[in-house]
Amino acid sequence: MGWSTRQLAELSGTTLRAVRHYHEVGLLEEPARRANGYKQYGVAHLVRVLRIKRLTDLGFSLAQIAEMGDTEEHPEQALRALDAELAATIERLQRARLELATILQRHAPAALPPELGPLADADMSDADRSLVVVLSRVLGAESLQAYADMIRETPTDPTFTEFDDLPADADEATRQDLAERMAPPAHAVRTAYPAMRGVGDATLPLGRRRAQETVGVALRELYNEAQLDVMVRLEAAIAEQFPGSEGTPPQAR
Repeated sequence: MGWSTRQLAELSGTTLRAVRHYHEVGLLEEPARRANGYKQYGVAHLVRVLRIKRLTDLGFSLAQIAEMGDTEEHPEQALRALDAELAATIERLQRARLELATILQRHAPAALPPELGPLADADMSDADRSLVVVLSRVLGAESLQAYADMIRETPTDPTFTEFDDLPADADEATRQDLAERMAPPAHAVRTAYPAMRGVGDATLPLGRRRAQETVGVALRELYNEAQLDVMVRLEAAIAEQFPGSEGTPPQAR
């Protein structure tokens, strides 16, 4: 005397629906039927269902279990492949936890790459933080690292704070004066971090044109009219005060 479908499900710790699904996908053979037409499952069925349940609990899909066949031998190759997959998943989750800790502890923007997480502690305006996120997608690795080092290691010059607070209706004299006073510290930063070539870097992952367009859009959205004008004036001031100096990415300050 065997077991009914309900009894088989109870013994194996699964559901009637699961047992019926195993039949539908060909994982479990149909049992013989009693005289009254009801299914009668035996030990082989119970062992098969328990094996399916064990393998799915380990992480195998039903399709993978079907490929293994109904042999009761240990599917060593499949188990080793799953073990490698789980190891990779664990490593990914551990990295994710570390990144979450950085975001929570430093209130870092979630969009900021993990290697730039320490910048969350830097004294930056909201606009500058958003610009860094955009730059992380368009700068080459060397330029991005130099940019990160610059922000983390360079003390904030008072003129840069003035720039952050500059109102959109600042008059021309105020803009020109600020640009001229920003030129020395901005040039010093560029000299200290020569790898910070920005959107002129030939190793840009998206290409120079795409990078320039992307940064241009970001600048216009993040900074007001007066600040954008000061950026232009700053380049002219640096060229005048420090002849022969090379250009660098926007907001290299």
